[in-house]
Amino acid sequence: MNKPTQAAERASRSSFYNGMRILPRTQRDAMFEIYSFCRAVDDIADDPGPRDERSAALERWRSDLAALYGGLAQPQLLGLAEAIRNFDLAHGDFLAVIAGMEMDVASDIRAPDAATLDLYCDRVACAVGRLSVRVFGLERDKGLALAHHLGRALQLTNILRDLDEDAALGRLYLPREALRDAGIIDTDPAAVLASPLLGEACKPIVERAKAEFDQAATIMAQCTRRAVRAPRIMAEAYRLILDQLIARGFAPPRQPVHLPRAKILLIVLRNLF
Repeated sequence: MNKPTQAAERASRSSFYNGMRILPRTQRDAMFEIYSFCRAVDDIADDPGPRDERSAALERWRSDLAALYGGLAQPQLLGLAEAIRNFDLAHGDFLAVIAGMEMDVASDIRAPDAATLDLYCDRVACAVGRLSVRVFGLERDKGLALAHHLGRALQLTNILRDLDEDAALGRLYLPREALRDAGIIDTDPAAVLASPLLGEACKPIVERAKAEFDQAATIMAQCTRRAVRAPRIMAEAYRLILDQLIARGFAPPRQPVHLPRAKILLIVLRNLF
């Protein structure tokens, strides 16, 4: 039996792992490499170390990617280089992910305006989607549309799910417009999360996420089932998480929301054929 690659081992810790694992080997390995890259730069962004050191680490990733696309891959990036060759993955999408991580490194994001939040979602989620749809083999326009809508749906759900975890890092991704419209003036994460108006502030994010999931479902219905098996699994799993968040509500104390392994397996089995 072949030993799992470092990328595969990293991917095994992802909530998307089951969606990736059902892919044919070449696609699966490429997705593992994309995830491994995303995990590496995300770990840099979330590291509690000095900001200048984290910025330098992200800059090294830029240099490594430039060398890779120039034909000089570092030994640890040979798997990623193969994925790029096999699926013509765009350099710019990897750079967009790094730029999204830099938004977290430059300063702790706290109640960004709607445009800044949308840019953040595009960089940290939709850019990953644009890489992924190349691997899935989707037709260009439908692939880009799916990356746009599903990426935003997943990231907005993450924001709603991870409110307390992000606040512990000094971050708050709820847009200031939603806070203001709910009557919350403060942007301090702890104060916002303790507010009795938090549920009202989350409502427009919930509705936006629902709309993005619906748009993604419409696009996937126009594609061959085999081509969208993996994104269907991701979408179904995260839509269930969103539904659980809605049912739980946002008043403290907020119990963490996770999908049982059996539920994930059921979603995978439903989308195998």
